[in-house]
Amino acid sequence: MNQRGEDQDPQSALRQWAEGGQQNVLELADMLGIPYQTYTHDPLSLIPALQNYVSRLPLGDFEQSDWATLHSDLTSYLADVLIRRHRATWQVVDDPSGVVAFRYVVEARGLDGNVYRVDPADVVMVEFRELPIEIVRMLANAELTLHLSHRVENG
Repeated sequence: MNQRGEDQDPQSALRQWAEGGQQNVLELADMLGIPYQTYTHDPLSLIPALQNYVSRLPLGDFEQSDWATLHSDLTSYLADVLIRRHRATWQVVDDPSGVVAFRYVVEARGLDGNVYRVDPADVVMVEFRELPIEIVRMLANAELTLHLSHRVENG
């Protein structure tokens, strides 16, 4: 897939991007022993196996390619959960400051009825800065950004 979308319109590139991400997460679930039917019925069924997997990774020994693969896997999973559980959709948005002048984001209608967007890749990057990686925290952060759950204030 040409991530720049140079040889196709942004919507075609987006469809390929979304299909590739979905295929990636299905392969990840299979690798972690979660059957296709189980995952597609409830994508949260992958959480225990995925958390166990990332908790055992030797992150201190990771090379850039390892981080890129993990980033892709977690981005695919996060987006797929939002799509399957909250009817979110992939969208192309302008990004004049970016390398390709657009980016892919997930869009969903929040509990308040308004539409919100989040870039799953950004959510994963935040998680990488907050080690150890916590799959539930990552999902919760994306849901909060999209106003799909209520923020609980302490105090």
